[in-house]
Amino acid sequence: MYDYIPESEDKDLKKVGLELMFMTPEKGAADNWVTAVELAKMVDLPLETVKKKLVILRDSGIVSVKGINPKYWKFDNYNFQRMDEDDEVFKLLCSFDDVDFDRYFSY
Repeated sequence: MYDYIPESEDKDLKKVGLELMFMTPEKGAADNWVTAVELAKMVDLPLETVKKKLVILRDSGIVSVKGINPKYWKFDNYNFQRMDEDDEVFKLLCSFDDVDFDRYFSY
């Protein structure tokens, strides 16, 4: 019924998705748009891995892309709010048990 995603890929997808979800202008992104290269540095993952995860998020409808070279990526909160609660990507991004929010916010 659903495609199996290995545990290691789950963590990478979650890392990329949450980084985009909590993207702020203070992190250097212009109007919350960020390139895959910048994002790869932020999440400390190989560029090819980040690109694959961005395609998964785009195909899920929760990440927008503009431009050609370079491509700029942005989290689409409107579409995320309207996702099916049973969607695997939605459940992954809403699972906050192992998330360190200090990474995304300064208190």
